[in-house]
Amino acid sequence: MENRIQIMDAQGQCKAKKAAPEQVVLTWEGEYTPGDVILFEVSAPGHYVLRVDDCMDEATVYITGTTLRYPVLFEEKKNAHNPKAFTGVRYYLSLRPAQSWELGYRNLARNPADQHDVAGCYPHASANVETRGEAVFAARNAIDGTVAVSSHGRWPFASWGINMQDDAELTLDFGRPVDFDTIVLYTRADFPHDNWWVEGTFTFSDGRQERFNLEKSCEPHRLSIARSGITWLKLGRLIKADDPSPFPALTQIEVYGTDTAR
Repeated sequence: MENRIQIMDAQGQCKAKKAAPEQVVLTWEGEYTPGDVILFEVSAPGHYVLRVDDCMDEATVYITGTTLRYPVLFEEKKNAHNPKAFTGVRYYLSLRPAQSWELGYRNLARNPADQHDVAGCYPHASANVETRGEAVFAARNAIDGTVAVSSHGRWPFASWGINMQDDAELTLDFGRPVDFDTIVLYTRADFPHDNWWVEGTFTFSDGRQERFNLEKSCEPHRLSIARSGITWLKLGRLIKADDPSPFPALTQIEVYGTDTAR
């Protein structure tokens, strides 16, 4: 089976397609309309590098099935992305197997192509709360690779917002076992609008937990936390600082390591 990219409209009609044994580059002229879906079809499960739009970075992802559906974003759902994405009349999309040198020590959390509701494509971020259900405060913003912490709201300032809930938790699913030695947190720093967390706890898929401390800062928080064979981690038990603002938020989480050797 070849790898393939297709653009399908709401009625299931194909607007554009391209297939190739390995690397697929789809260029097409036209316009996206509500209900359009981008289909990335791969010959076998594994690591792939894909580009959803020429205004979005490439994403190195682990696909557990053979088809990834990406609904084209419009209006409010697009607010966490570059406003030029999915616009115009000429487009460039790509898909290829990841090369071995791309799968060494890296940020295992980064996925610019992550979606709020997705199955079979990792890494994937989800949460038990997202402020008002708005795209600019969705969990997936915390792994999109954008680290602008000085404001909040539309791109490039999207973040994970917790709607002022003390029990907020974010889950990062890797989709397969990974090993890592460093976790980096970019907490949003739109002061004085924002509060900040002074403490939090990671829970890992092996059942172990790690408590850590944070401080008010515009700089990334680098945590030396090493684990092996982890399929997911959860960020929770977040304690706010004693500050009038009720709005702490997470701009980005990075997890540095490699896939677990098989």
